[in-house]
Amino acid sequence: MKVLITREIPERIVEAAKARFDVTFRDEPCVGLTEEEAAVALRDYDAILLTLGDQFSARAFEMAGDIRCKVLANFGVGYNHIDAAAAAAAGVAVTNTPDVLTDATADIGMTLLLATARQAALGDRLVRGGGWKGWGPTQMMGTHVTGKTVGIIGMGRIGQAVAKRCHYGFDMPVIYYNRSAKDAGLPARQVESLATVMAQADFVVVTVPGGAETRHLIDAEALAAMKPEGIFINIARGDVVDEEALIAALAEKRIGAAGLDVYAQEPFVPEALRALDNAVLLPHLGSATLETREAMGQMALDNIIAHAEGRDLPQRVV
Repeated sequence: MKVLITREIPERIVEAAKARFDVTFRDEPCVGLTEEEAAVALRDYDAILLTLGDQFSARAFEMAGDIRCKVLANFGVGYNHIDAAAAAAAGVAVTNTPDVLTDATADIGMTLLLATARQAALGDRLVRGGGWKGWGPTQMMGTHVTGKTVGIIGMGRIGQAVAKRCHYGFDMPVIYYNRSAKDAGLPARQVESLATVMAQADFVVVTVPGGAETRHLIDAEALAAMKPEGIFINIARGDVVDEEALIAALAEKRIGAAGLDVYAQEPFVPEALRALDNAVLLPHLGSATLETREAMGQMALDNIIAHAEGRDLPQRVV
């Protein structure tokens, strides 16, 4: 089997793939396939281990013509960069990597929550820039975290992991909005609407999947419902948020601050957002631990191996 791996992945997974397949590696650590490149890959390879940024759109499937590929093994949980309907119509299975990145992503959510509340990024810049003149009673006063209410949008695996950290680690009352009834597995209160969470929470953490159903779920109206001192955290997908509306809310101080790990047009981050002192910005670090990335790579590879051996694909989503 000919296998394409579209991005640089941990060495242990590289060696495991080479031991089983005829593998082509793109020497691109961060740049995804264009639609044209994706179309060629669909024609030329039996399986593709791909990730966020690789544009397997409906147009890519259409341009591909005679498709050789039978499996798109996605390195990541979210697969909104793959047109699922086009894949299904072409007889191409799609798999993802759930569970293994839950804790790492929840940890980044807490990193952003704490860093934003306590102005950690601004403080780091102050010290590095030589601007710190010494300790003072009113210097860089942030927001207390312990005991404050956290509102979680999307009570899936990652949402539950964030709720666990907030409730047991910081004594935070947890409220959440989920499209269907869902037991959070700990003391928490599900509310009837997105607006209720936005209005009642001191911290709002977004953990919903990406895709058409959640695009701009957090819009100007949702942000307007937040407390003036409220802090907004996004560890989901960038297009879940209306980025222009968020920038306006932050610039006009209609909300307190934001901590973001994802952006609408990655890796592009608007200058207006980068200029804001009340935003903590990370470069999509959610799953960025060696242990997690190795586990993700192995899970994606295991799905390709299952296909090669004629078995059911364990993490098939399409």
